[in-house]
Amino acid sequence: MKMSNLSVGLLSLGLWVAAAPVALAGDAAMDPIEKRKEIVDAANWKAMESVVVELKEHSYTPEKLVFKAGQPYKLSMRNVGEKKHYFTAPEFFKAIATRKVQSDKDGEIKAPYFLALEMMPNGGQLDLYFVPVLKGSYPLYCTESDHRQQGMEGSVVIE
Repeated sequence: MKMSNLSVGLLSLGLWVAAAPVALAGDAAMDPIEKRKEIVDAANWKAMESVVVELKEHSYTPEKLVFKAGQPYKLSMRNVGEKKHYFTAPEFFKAIATRKVQSDKDGEIKAPYFLALEMMPNGGQLDLYFVPVLKGSYPLYCTESDHRQQGMEGSVVIE
């Protein structure tokens, strides 16, 4: 059976929704994407806390990021290295309600969640606006060539 691009896209969307964390669904009848939007809309963004993480050759500073569930945050990811780097944390991204990712130069992207964010060398920066939802400890790593093997790993904790 040959499927159209639309069918493949709908199948992919269905797989994503089925894989979305159950705890974010809350009301069984509510779509997980709508639940994330509800969490973001209800957050007190005037009480937002700002956190900065620097990415450079083979490290994150700090290596461990800690957030409180229910508190809105702006996480500024700054690449101070000479190579591009990734902030890859798929399980963490699924455990938060994302408002947006904003570039300091190019605009913003709104999506229910991300798998990884890439920062360009020598000053690339992205700001992630989010509300932590699911408590836990999540791995953080760079997927650029051998950076993870060289020690570019960390963790993100939601308390």
